[in-house]
Amino acid sequence: MKTISVFNNKGGVGKTTLTFHLAHALAEQDYRTLLIDLDPQCNLTIYGMDQDVLHDIWKAEDDFVADFKASQQKLTSNAFSALISQTRSIHFLLKPVEDGVDDLPSLPPPRKLANNLDLIPGRLTMHLYEDAVARRWSEVYQGDPLAVRTATRPRELAIAYAKHFGYDFVIMDTSPSLGTLNRLIISTTDGFLIPCMPDMFSLYGIRNIGNALAVWKKQFDTIYHLLSNEKRTLFPKNFVRLLGFTIYNAKRYSGASRWDLAQAHFNYAMQIPQAIADFIPEAVRDHLDRSVWSHPIGDTAIMHTHNTMPTMAQKYHCPMWQVPNAQLEPEDNSTVSGNRGLYQATQGRYHDFAEDLLSRLTSLT
Repeated sequence: MKTISVFNNKGGVGKTTLTFHLAHALAEQDYRTLLIDLDPQCNLTIYGMDQDVLHDIWKAEDDFVADFKASQQKLTSNAFSALISQTRSIHFLLKPVEDGVDDLPSLPPPRKLANNLDLIPGRLTMHLYEDAVARRWSEVYQGDPLAVRTATRPRELAIAYAKHFGYDFVIMDTSPSLGTLNRLIISTTDGFLIPCMPDMFSLYGIRNIGNALAVWKKQFDTIYHLLSNEKRTLFPKNFVRLLGFTIYNAKRYSGASRWDLAQAHFNYAMQIPQAIADFIPEAVRDHLDRSVWSHPIGDTAIMHTHNTMPTMAQKYHCPMWQVPNAQLEPEDNSTVSGNRGLYQATQGRYHDFAEDLLSRLTSLT
């Protein structure tokens, strides 16, 4: 099993759309895949499931998010077992650690999105867990059991779910923040990828990510050195590794440049590999040859904009290529039917993207 995080310090680069469709492509290639929405904005969750269903999940958890132990004590053992026999949000799963109480006796089932693909929904209250991480971070260096448990619990849950449900990949969606929660999520995944737009903001985003990674690696190297062997095993063997970047959701200008981008966008795109070389620490990228990471994952497979198709995919909670066969509302029939071929063509492109990513993942072993 490999854990993957998708991250950019700049919002609005299509990270959620990319994550959702990558997961579907992997699942269609017979890789059992789990999505975990760790972004407090919950965009991936909203993409994947109906809001009424999500409301019911959150409502059942409200008291537990306020005080887990007190809420558990109000229920009979049978009632609590019934609660955790249904899909629960990632914050509910992390709440026992946040409150310093015993972990759940069993894993609530994830939400099934498609064959081979499941989701652990996000929750808007995830900032509370980030606060707990921030409060306890300095105590991780001292080996404090609760602090270490807080820092490693997201990864532990990914491993536990993978073992229990047989996942090949666990993909963690993150916010655009460089805060404490993303520090531990990104640092403790096996690999991460950076979706980019061909603009100045993505270049500065790579600079920010690289500077943060350099600091985070020093912190984790210190932690690894100070902890006992037993506690050290709760962390991954290696610090996170770069899988590459994408140029995503860029407007197509046919014939304007080698990648059919406007010349100004193409000029920015050509600067991304050098920005990675300059700012992403070598230890984070040296497992791949420069000839690999200097090219976008999937090359041009998913480079150009999908226009309004992702909006339709979100509306019907399915990948773009399945939209034409969804139960469409009358006002969408003409728009979708007239572009059926464009919708369906996205499937092959995301499969090409996934295959390139898979080849890069082999370098992590």
